[in-house]
Amino acid sequence: MNESTKFQDGISLYNKRDYNGALTFFLSLPEDQEIDNIDLAYYIGLCYARLNRNEDALLYLEQVVTSGNVENPRRRTLREERILQCRYILSVIYALSGRRKLAQLELTKLLEANFRPANVYASLAFCAWEDGMVEASINFYKKAIEIDSDNVTALNGLGYVLACENRDLTTALMYCKKALSLNPASAACLDSLGWVYLKLGLMSDSVRYLMQAKQLLPENPEIAEHLRLAQEI
Repeated sequence: MNESTKFQDGISLYNKRDYNGALTFFLSLPEDQEIDNIDLAYYIGLCYARLNRNEDALLYLEQVVTSGNVENPRRRTLREERILQCRYILSVIYALSGRRKLAQLELTKLLEANFRPANVYASLAFCAWEDGMVEASINFYKKAIEIDSDNVTALNGLGYVLACENRDLTTALMYCKKALSLNPASAACLDSLGWVYLKLGLMSDSVRYLMQAKQLLPENPEIAEHLRLAQEI
C-alpha cells in the first residue's frame, strides 16, 4: 500500500466522524512518509477542533494558514479553500478563548476574500457583543441576516442580544423562533428562546424551553442561571 492510499484511510475515518480514530491514524504516520505536510496539518487540525481540543488545533491550523495566500477570491484552488476554512476555525477558537483582536484580524481577512460572509459577520457580531459594543453587534448580526436569512447563528444571536437589551422583544421572539425551527436540537437556540420568553414575562414557556436547553447542556452556567431566574419569578 503506497503512502497516498494510507493517507486516504485516515481521511475515510475523518469523513465517518471517527475523529479520535482519524487523529490517532494521522499522528502515527511515519515522519518520512511522502505526504504533503500541509495536508497532514489540515486534517490533524480539523480532528483536534472536532474534539474540542482547541489549543492543540491552533498549532496545526496556523501551519495551514501561513502556508500561502489566496490570490484570486473568485477562483480558488483546493489549497486556498482550506486556508480560508482554517482561518475561519481559528477565528472561532480565538473568539471563544477571549482573544478577540486575533479573531477580528482573521475575520477581516475572510471578508476580504469573500469567504462565508454571513458567518463572518455573525462572528464579528459575537466579538462586538463580548466587547460591550451593542450597536455594532446588532448591526453585524443584521448584515449577516441580510446576506443569509436562514443563518441560525445570526438569527439566534440577534434575538438574544435584543432580549438582553430589552429592545423590540417581539422581533427578538421572531428571530429566536426561526433559529430554533432551523436547528431544533440546539441548546443555544432553546436557551435564547427561553430567555426571550422570560423577558416577555411568559414564565411557563420560558421554563419549558430552558429546561430542554439544560437537559442538552446540564453543566452550562448561563443556561442554569436563566432557568433559575425563570423559576424564581
